[in-house]
Amino acid sequence: MVKTGEKSTETALGYEQARDELVEVVRRLETGGTTLEESLALWERGEELAQVCRRWLEGARARLDAALAERSDAADASEAAGSGRSDRSADPSGAAPGEGEAAG
Repeated sequence: MVKTGEKSTETALGYEQARDELVEVVRRLETGGTTLEESLALWERGEELAQVCRRWLEGARARLDAALAERSDAADASEAAGSGRSDRSADPSGAAPGEGEAAG
């Protein structure tokens, strides 16, 4: 569960800042030499930072999905507008020029 103080820290951190701090936390944990209490505090901070990164990435994914959907909708609308026109419009049967004509 996110505490009120943690929430303001999370929103203040950008993705790159959170990622860089997370890398440092992992490095310190892997290096060792910390007390159990310090290790637990580092681990908890790492979890918070990972959540910040996850939220940024989820937001980025949502923006990409929205942009792709908008692009797809625009392409679909363009195709639909263009489908009313046809090179065969001069012939109500829809036959290509030269089709259906009797040979010579």
